[in-house]
Amino acid sequence: MNEQGTASNHPLSDALGLRLQNLRRGLLRLHQFLLDGERNRYEGVFGSVASSGALLQLVIHDEQFAWLRSISELIVRIDEMLDAEEPATQVDAENVLGQVRSLLKSTPSGANFGEKYLAALQRDRDAVLAHSEVSKLL
Repeated sequence: MNEQGTASNHPLSDALGLRLQNLRRGLLRLHQFLLDGERNRYEGVFGSVASSGALLQLVIHDEQFAWLRSISELIVRIDEMLDAEEPATQVDAENVLGQVRSLLKSTPSGANFGEKYLAALQRDRDAVLAHSEVSKLL
């Protein structure tokens, strides 16, 4: 942040880069708990998903899993920032942090994600703990 309290266009500091790496790991963990829960719900209705390939196809194409794509996209965005040839800036990092904040604090009456996310948190203690870890990084 610059003297006015706004993010600058300077390359990521080591501390902010580490924060993004930790956020990425936290989001992956959260995503895994949410995915496991959604898979369990799916299998309760349609039967066992036979393979990881079949699960991947469901995650990509089935509407029941569509809400998880928001988190997947943010993880990919962080990956791209951290692996880009041209270094990401503090502004880039603050933007993605804001997007994660906004997504995870979306209200149930808002987008589809908010409703499903709140329901998942109510069902799964591990997801709540992972949410808490991610929230601390924001």
